[in-house]
Amino acid sequence: MRHGKKFNHLGRKTAHRKAMLANMACSLIEHKRINTTEAKAKALRKFVEPIITKAKAENNATAEKNTHNRRVVFSYLRNKYAVTELFKEISVKIGDRPGGYVRIIKLGNRQGDNAPMAMVELVDYNELYNPNGKKAKKNTRRSRRGSGAKAAPIVNDTETSQEEE
Repeated sequence: MRHGKKFNHLGRKTAHRKAMLANMACSLIEHKRINTTEAKAKALRKFVEPIITKAKAENNATAEKNTHNRRVVFSYLRNKYAVTELFKEISVKIGDRPGGYVRIIKLGNRQGDNAPMAMVELVDYNELYNPNGKKAKKNTRRSRRGSGAKAAPIVNDTETSQEEE
């Protein structure tokens, strides 16, 4: 019976599950976006969000608290490059966000085994969904033609004055 067991075991023993989630979290921090199954994506979100919150708290804490937070995050991730990037870049970018650092987008089913797939990404690093970020300008034929028509041809004054005489 699974009374009171709220998290998904993902068909793995505890050590394997923790190692897998740590590796996925490091990949997410490094690449800002990864593809995985929906079940792993939901487990990863529960694993990563408290870690990002600890990294974000570094900006408001004393030196002792900073070192402690880094060591706690390193005990989860076990990758010093991921910890460095998390504390230097990501924590600065998500400083004003009150939570919800990870977005899960469903992609459909995998070809081989029909497993439901999802894309996990850090919210502030996607310019398409970020309302405060710069919007990408669409290039269409109409806009290219319109910009070419606006430019007036340059006329040399000496040529026009010679034609009048």
